[in-house]
Formats: sequence, C-alpha cells, structure tokens
Amino acid sequence: MKMRLSVLDQSPVPEGSTAAEALKQTVRLAELAERLGYHRFWVSEHHNTESLAHSSPEVFISHIAANTSTIRVGSGGVMLPHYSAYKVAENFRLLEALYPGRIDMGLGRAPGGMPIATRALQEGNAGTVDRYPQQIEDLLHYLNVANHVNHRFPGLTASPAISSAPEVWLLGSSGDSAMLAAERGVSFAFAQFINGSGGASYVRDYKETFTPALPGGKPSAMVAIFVVCAKTDEEAQRLASSFDYQFLLLEQGRFSAGIAPPEKALAYPYSEVERMRVRENRKRVVVGSPETVKEQLLRLGREYDTEEIMVATIVHDYEAKRMSFKLLAEAFGLPAAE
Repeated sequence: MKMRLSVLDQSPVPEGSTAAEALKQTVRLAELAERLGYHRFWVSEHHNTESLAHSSPEVFISHIAANTSTIRVGSGGVMLPHYSAYKVAENFRLLEALYPGRIDMGLGRAPGGMPIATRALQEGNAGTVDRYPQQIEDLLHYLNVANHVNHRFPGLTASPAISSAPEVWLLGSSGDSAMLAAERGVSFAFAQFINGSGGASYVRDYKETFTPALPGGKPSAMVAIFVVCAKTDEEAQRLASSFDYQFLLLEQGRFSAGIAPPEKALAYPYSEVERMRVRENRKRVVVGSPETVKEQLLRLGREYDTEEIMVATIVHDYEAKRMSFKLLAEAFGLPAAE
C-alpha cells in the first residue's frame, strides 16, 4: 500500500519556552513537511490552554500558506458550534481565493477548551452542539457544494465569488460524526489521537452509507494519530514519556505550563492506577524506531482501509520533533520536494 502522510500540529509549548516560539516552530515545521513530501498540514483550535499556543486556525492557515507553496493547508479543525457558519464559509472562501487548490476546511463540534471558554465564545448566542448538523448543511450551501433552493437564506453565497471551494472534512472521534459526514457527502477524518477505540468500524460505516453531495462524489477517509519516532525504540520511548505525563495530567484536570521534559516525566511517581491510564492512552500514539512505526502505521492503514494517515507529535524537544518527521518521511519514501 502506498501511504500518503499528512501533519496535524497543535503548536505545543515546551516547558520553559513561550507561545510565540511555539508558533514560529509550527511555521518551520510546515516548511519542513513540504520539503519532505507530506501531503497536508493542519493546525488546531484550542482555547485558554497554556500548553497549546493558538486558538485561531483561520488566521494561522493564511500565514502558513504564505510561507509554503505546494502543501495543502487546513484546519484540524474549526470548532463550528462557536461560530456563524456563514462567517466561517467567508473566511475559508477567502483563503481558497488566496491559495487556490490548497485549502482544507476541517470542522469539529468539540468545545476546544474548558466551559468558561465556551461561555465566552458563545456569549449572547444560543450556540449548541445540537445546531451542528444544520451548520454543516449551511456551510455546504454557502460554498455552493450543495445548493438548496429551499434554504432559509436562498441564493446567499460566501464572498469572494470564485469558481472553486475548499475541501471540506468533518473531524470526529465517534460514530455520530462519521454518520454526519456520510449523510452530508463530505470527507471524514477519525481522531484516534482522541479516541483509541472503534475508529475502524466508524470509518467502515461511513463508507457504506456515504451519499455524495455532488454527482460523482466518493467517500474519502483518513485516520489521525500521535506518533513519536526516533532512531531507536528506546529513544522513542524516552521521548514519549512527555506525552504520557502530559495526558495523565490532562485527565486529572491538572494543567501544566508546558510539555514536560522526559527527565521530569520519568521521575514522576506513577501509581498503579496511573500506569494503567498511561497504558490505555498508548492506544492513541505510535512509538518507536522508523521500522517499528512504519509497520504499525501500515497496519493501521489496513485496519481503516485508508491510504492517508495524519500524524501529530508532542515531545518536549523541538529538534527531536523535526527528526521524528524526517525519519518517518524516509521510512515511507515520501516524494521529497526538489
């Protein structure tokens, strides 16, 4: 199987560093990903989170696209229930006009932060997750991907007036999101980095029930997972200890000021219950040498029956992160840019 690899970067802030530096590192990583032959580069939306640097993928996409030339750039994703579907459509139509054929509109329904952030984002609005299916339908209408004559805003399109539209993806970690993507006839990305179980069956159901939004449309799915790759399995396990520690704290509602170094993570006195949680969280991450990681990702691709895997990497050391993506690209023989 010829595997296509893409990147999701959440702009994690290493302990002792700053959000501003993390943003610069994300841009440098996008430039590297393009040179290495990765297909897409997506950025996320997180609110009021010290360990992740930014909350506005629409703005960041424009900057990253301006600093690259061929790689697709998109959101992983815009948390749509917070916003007006019409304004989101306008934002992404503008991005598509500026960078034609390179923009992905990844959409999600999660809050992307704690309840206080959700209240602030939706202040004065009745925004709820219950509106999400209607919002997706509205977006497709505004982009002319699915123009409904009986829509409550008939004839309304998103500016600027251009002949193309961004590629629309629904992101999810459940069967509900997969079924919504199938019903609306758009692409689906399963977030195994959020939910380590059940994804393959959800993607299978998505493909079996897919209804095209436009004539000739076909189902398109990928899986997103955390990866830590190093020259040896032992070194990769050491680097991944930061991931183990970070997500344990997150589960316990203990927020850190940044991604901890391996030395701190390995020195933490894990209880037996905490070790059990670490083992469970490892379902969301692939760790090892290039050979180990390639074998596991190819197995994942067969399990999901997909030819595209999106990779996110959270480690403390930025150079180790860059090396992880380099080793992965070499292992898969990605077509590096000349």
